[in-house]
Amino acid sequence: MSQPKTSQAAAELLNQRGLGDLAEKMGIELLELSAERSVARMPVAGNTQPLGVLHGGAHVVLGESLGSFSANVWAHPNGYAVGIEVNASHSRSASEGYVTAVCEAISLGKTLTVHEIAISDEAGNRLSTVRITNLIRAKK
Repeated sequence: MSQPKTSQAAAELLNQRGLGDLAEKMGIELLELSAERSVARMPVAGNTQPLGVLHGGAHVVLGESLGSFSANVWAHPNGYAVGIEVNASHSRSASEGYVTAVCEAISLGKTLTVHEIAISDEAGNRLSTVRITNLIRAKK
């Protein structure tokens, strides 16, 4: 995997924390990371439910991961972000290849961030829309 396109704060955070065990287990590949916009992709294979399509929870993991990473970039270096709400609407399924998630900030505030994540298949069809709200906390 090539190096993702990152802001300076994102690069510092990635060096300190990495993506985490769950993201690695799910095969999430970070392509771009900043507080305002993040992009990642994930294989369908290994993340399916019994019917052979991408599990709805996998969509949520991908979306929540990107939204949380972005919120933590926004909070860095004096704070950190914790998720307080996440929701997802699934509109299509995928049974092969990769899905791509594009996360965009809706609101970047002093205490809350809100991000919307659009997850699409390789043909560009939207599969899910995820929204996450994160609370910004001060580092102790």
